[in-house]
Amino acid sequence: MEVFLGVSAADGAGIGSAFLIPDQIKRAIPQTKISKEDIEEGWERFTSAKTAVAEDITEKLSKLPVDKSTAIQREIFEAYILMLNDPVFLREVRTEYETTLFNIEYTLNFKSEEYAARLRNAGNDYLAERAQDITDIFGRVLDEMLGIHTFDINEVPDGSVIIATSLSPTETIILSKRKIAGLALTEGGISSHVVILARNYGIPTVVGLHGTSLRKKVQNGQMVIVDAECAELLADPDEETIAQYRKTIEIRHKEQEFLTEYLDKPALTKDGERFTLYANIGSPEEAETALKAGADGIGLFRTEFLYMAKADTSHHAAARSFNEDEQFEAYKHVLTVMKDKPVTIRTLDAGGDKLINSVDIPSFNEKNPLMGMRAIRLSLAYPQVLKTQLRALYRASVYGKLRIMLPLITSAEQVEQSLVIVDEVKKELAAENIPFDDKVPVGIMIETAAAALTSDCLAKTSDFFSLGTNDLTQYTLGVDRENSNVSGLYDEFNLAVLRLIAITITNAKKYGINLSVCGEMAGRHDSILVLGGLGIRSLSMSPNLISRTKHLLSQFTVAELQAISSKRLNKL
Repeated sequence: MEVFLGVSAADGAGIGSAFLIPDQIKRAIPQTKISKEDIEEGWERFTSAKTAVAEDITEKLSKLPVDKSTAIQREIFEAYILMLNDPVFLREVRTEYETTLFNIEYTLNFKSEEYAARLRNAGNDYLAERAQDITDIFGRVLDEMLGIHTFDINEVPDGSVIIATSLSPTETIILSKRKIAGLALTEGGISSHVVILARNYGIPTVVGLHGTSLRKKVQNGQMVIVDAECAELLADPDEETIAQYRKTIEIRHKEQEFLTEYLDKPALTKDGERFTLYANIGSPEEAETALKAGADGIGLFRTEFLYMAKADTSHHAAARSFNEDEQFEAYKHVLTVMKDKPVTIRTLDAGGDKLINSVDIPSFNEKNPLMGMRAIRLSLAYPQVLKTQLRALYRASVYGKLRIMLPLITSAEQVEQSLVIVDEVKKELAAENIPFDDKVPVGIMIETAAAALTSDCLAKTSDFFSLGTNDLTQYTLGVDRENSNVSGLYDEFNLAVLRLIAITITNAKKYGINLSVCGEMAGRHDSILVLGGLGIRSLSMSPNLISRTKHLLSQFTVAELQAISSKRLNKL
């Protein structure tokens, strides 16, 4: 048996067959001159690759059921087949190829990018989307010609332990719909978005494993165990070890059964102090999970995962524009499921470590993306994206108790600029006779030192606060939470972080602002006790942690919580 050490990221243990996901190969397009005698050979390779891609798409299309749920995917596949046989584009490629005598791979890439640029600059949203289709479908042809075969995450069998360098949030969402035994990643931090999702879905996860030796010593199909408690991956365990872990997993299941008695109970301390426990979700379907888990509402709906889910992760597809009607249906679903319980939906928090390749959300080549064009900065720089989302949100507001939350706010001016767009949306909807709730609260995330230190000023323009402790810790300490090399420095109990939380709590109380915590601190035993002692009474966490948190709070009085937080806050 071989044991690999890492960093514990999500609770639990899992046993299954190892499934190694290959690292993504970056496409490199060669540029060489050819002779006229080589023209036909290159064109035949192009035609052959184009045919192979068309056959693959046709096969996938034939397997899709003909119903409303697959309408968009069918439309995309059908459009791709038409584009592969577009006589105008193919004639342009052939002419360029014969004229310049550059190799066919370079010529195809050049012409597809050129053609796509013309469509993007046509000033038409429909043509802009077709531009993305062009680069995607002929990118697949190029991959076929270059021998690059992209891994399809849907190939992962049920019951597997996934071993990978890293996963995208979209891939993690796909895996959540399967019976995955565990995740073992060589990169990522304990507060990375992949790990957050894994916790949400109850997938035992270890990160920061040593990649080179791991890939050399663990083979596909080999029996492995992920032990997230001890931060270990056990390869080729003996029968005795497997039996021990099966017993451990069984005990954990019994503990979960015990916690079900708290599903319908309020969250109370030993001396009767009431806490409000909300759920964090990343998809409309998770609203049902939150409701079943006994959540008092939704404290954070991460809408960026909806945009990410638009991408076809099986290939190089870029996410299509996530239009107003699609967003409206998603938000309406969550509000309808939660009925009279509050639902806090965060506006798009894209950029940084959450890249969204979309026709209406540009990507930026930034040296330090976490400090760059992301979250509210991106939304205000491209206000049409924010406006579309706000229209969908306000249209859905009549179906429940909506609250809108703005991410990564660092100044009152950003809130004011956002509220101007909110007012524009309200006026438009009123003029169109579309019903909406005019009194939807608009709040902000406190996730930077700037926001915490000026929370007294921000209270004047905000209806509520939500402490995003993941980014607050990251920015306060200057530690990239996705970087396993510095994961040891990421400490939410650092005195600087706790003092910023305390300042925010004080200002929220002073100005009568509702305050909750939706970062990972809200779901961990040690930090729940500290936050409770500091005065926090509203927490938002993964749905599967709600019953456990209710049980935890029932074991302590308020005075005991205050003693615990006082010890942390007053340490030297």
